[in-house]
Formats: sequence, C-alpha cells, structure tokens
Amino acid sequence: MREIEASKITEVVEKLCIEANLHLPEDVKCAIKNCRACEDGEIAKGVLDNIIKNFDIADDENVPICQDTGMACVFLEIGQDVHICGGDLTDAVNEGVRRGYDKGYLRKSVVKDPVRRGNTGDNTPAMIYIEIVPGEEIKVTVGPKGFGSENMSAIRMFKPSHGIEGIKDFILETVETAGPNPCPPMVVGVGIGGTFDKAALLAKKALMRPLDSSHPDPYYADLEKEMLEKINELGIGPQGFGGKTTAIGLNIETLPTHIAGMPCAININCHVTRHKSEVI
Repeated sequence: MREIEASKITEVVEKLCIEANLHLPEDVKCAIKNCRACEDGEIAKGVLDNIIKNFDIADDENVPICQDTGMACVFLEIGQDVHICGGDLTDAVNEGVRRGYDKGYLRKSVVKDPVRRGNTGDNTPAMIYIEIVPGEEIKVTVGPKGFGSENMSAIRMFKPSHGIEGIKDFILETVETAGPNPCPPMVVGVGIGGTFDKAALLAKKALMRPLDSSHPDPYYADLEKEMLEKINELGIGPQGFGGKTTAIGLNIETLPTHIAGMPCAININCHVTRHKSEVI
C-alpha cells in the first residue's frame, strides 16, 4: 500500500489548471496546422492563421489561450493500492483549483447555484470524475471546459432499431445546429452505450484522447474518420466563416449497454481543447 498526501494532489491540480489554460496540447496544435495547409478560402486561412498566432502567443508569454478559462473538469485514475492521507480528496482537488485559478490569473466562471447564480469567486467546485484502476499511482487530468461549446452538446436515448444511421444523423444534426457558436474548428467527443449518465461521461472523456489516435476497434475507427469527413463537408468552417475545417477531430468512446437501448451523447469542444495530465 502506497500513501499519497492529499497536499500533493492539491499541488498537481494547481499546476495543471494553469498549464492547461496556457498551453494547448501538441496534437491539437498539429491538427490545426494540418487543416490550415488544406484550406482554400482566404477568410478560412486567415482565421486559422490567427488561431495559430494566438496559441503561439499564449505559449511564449504564458497567458491564457482563451478568456473563458472554463470549468475545471478533473479526472482521477486512482490505483487501488493507494491510500490518500492527510486530508479529504474532494477538498484537496478544490483547493488545487482555487490556487491555480488565483495564481494563474484565470477567469472565475463558476456560480453557486444553477438557477439563482452568484459567482463562487474561485472557480470551485471542480467537476470530479474518479476511476479506480490497478496499481499504486494516481493519474490526474485537468480539462478546463468552456461553455460556449459545452452548451452545444446533446444526448439522445436511441432505440436499437435506429441503428448506426441514427447515430450518424444525430452527430451531423448536433454539429450543424451548433454552427459557429462553439468557436469552430471544433473537436467532437461521442459517447455510445452505457446508461444516460455514462454516455455523457464517455463523450467528455473522448475529448481528452489525443487527436492523432484512433478507436482500438476498427469499426469505430472507420466511423470516426467517416464522420469527421462528413462534418467538414458541412462547410461551417473556422469561426463559422465557411471552409473545409469545421472540426479538427472526432473521437468515439463506447461501452456495453442494455438490450433495449443505445444511448448516444455528443460533447462539443472549441478549437481550444485543453487538457493536461500528470502521474503521482
């Protein structure tokens, strides 16, 4: 049994909150640059040039990539042979978010109540997702999620009779309805299977997967490629000005489900698809 101090988790979350908001993952940068090389329209090329310039400035000057520094989504893969000591896990994560958003001069965007509002002032509480895995380590991933894109997400409880064509139509419908609102080029996370709530979590986890990776099942890998091509044929383009680049990536995650259902959730992210990880 390995002991890990709660304070160590706080330190890591604090650091990742800052790093995730300042530095876009390399796979996302590469995807944007590759799409820029394929664009024809002058407006689309100009928008992508500005996006590239923006994340270069963020890297060089250590400033946020976007003014919406998001709601802190914190994924914890906790080894079953780990004992967290010296404090409560949830408190440790929230303290890390509190410190990170203060130290990094990041915008605080969380309200105390969904209806009555009122800013919490420190971007807590975080949305915490815990998974117990083998081993004696903790993998921490922080994915700040802006709501211009989050608001464009959707879930649908399909019957099995809708088949794969129903899922394809739903993906295209959701992206087309989103249009320019999620600051395209977007990343599309798709979760298929599980239950109502699990499908949504799968879709969000899909956004954390590198864009240069594919689903391990060739059937879904082919579906990822097909749907990305179809989305880019919609012509929404960078920031909605038209072009070949409506999305830079589409990742699918799946789980077994009930014989009577086929849940499908779509979590949309803007081109600033931020996430940073560290193993303790």
